[in-house]
Amino acid sequence: MIHALRLLKRHLAAALAATACLAATPASATDSLVLGTNWFAEAEHGGFYQALATGIYKKYDLDVTIKMGGPQINGIQMLAGGLIDLWVGYDFQTLKAVEQGVPTVTIAGFFQKDPQGILAHPDVKTFADLKGKTIFVASSSETSFWPWLKAKYGYTDSQKKPYAFSVAPFLADRQSAQQGYVTSEPYAIEQGGVKPTQLLLADEGYPPYATTVVTLRKTIDGKSDALARFVKATAEGWKSYLADPAPGNALIKKDNPKMTDDQLAFGVAQLKAFGIVTGGDAAKQGIGVMTDARWKRTADVMVESRILPATVDYKQAYTLQYVKDLPLP
Repeated sequence: MIHALRLLKRHLAAALAATACLAATPASATDSLVLGTNWFAEAEHGGFYQALATGIYKKYDLDVTIKMGGPQINGIQMLAGGLIDLWVGYDFQTLKAVEQGVPTVTIAGFFQKDPQGILAHPDVKTFADLKGKTIFVASSSETSFWPWLKAKYGYTDSQKKPYAFSVAPFLADRQSAQQGYVTSEPYAIEQGGVKPTQLLLADEGYPPYATTVVTLRKTIDGKSDALARFVKATAEGWKSYLADPAPGNALIKKDNPKMTDDQLAFGVAQLKAFGIVTGGDAAKQGIGVMTDARWKRTADVMVESRILPATVDYKQAYTLQYVKDLPLP
């Protein structure tokens, strides 16, 4: 009898201990992900910062760290070196990485339109008006949009001058134009006393997505469920940011103290005005969506511009498995 009671107590104690352990174990484990951005924190990263600031990532059982980028940061190298899990990328860059044997994969495209544009003085109304005029272009654009502009509008290298990421030369030469993101550079130009004509490349058929989320194939193999949650959480973050950017902006300014409220407000207004996040296929298929057809057009442009060999399998640069059932704008 005594032995039986002892056994019963042991079983009860074991049961209570097991119950306590179950109560202490969360319903689902939190996955950690490190995201590297492609530039200093700005409105163009708003959806990521908003998802962090408002607890959206946490709601999806994600512990996300954002590492701010800059001009000397090479995201592809950081991915390959295991320093980050995700990179805010660009289609041309990802396709070139695939060509070079780096197994990078784009899992979402949060900018349906590349915000890259040509900014001109007010007398210019169309891209055709720029033929023969000086255009300040960065050297990196030689392997992205400049060959496309030359082929489409008949521009020549003789009218191109180096762009050093300053609007001063443009302001000094009323017959010039310059490259720039419509979400940022026009603000600096307006501060200089000129309201520029803004010609968005995407509205003329320039096809790449921008502010994409890029990872490595091995990360997809090891953290697929976490990546799926990250894409949906970030889509919610962008929808929230465009509705009320204050929480995200507070974190952006914390990472980048030089960023002003006026600059951020300008960036958000431009994102909305040009439909950068919510336009295109996102309007009907959800924020962050991508399509096979769009990726093929991008690859075709690169091949036609002799930036990418036709032998590269462009389908290795992206997957559509994570861009389903995304929130509509």
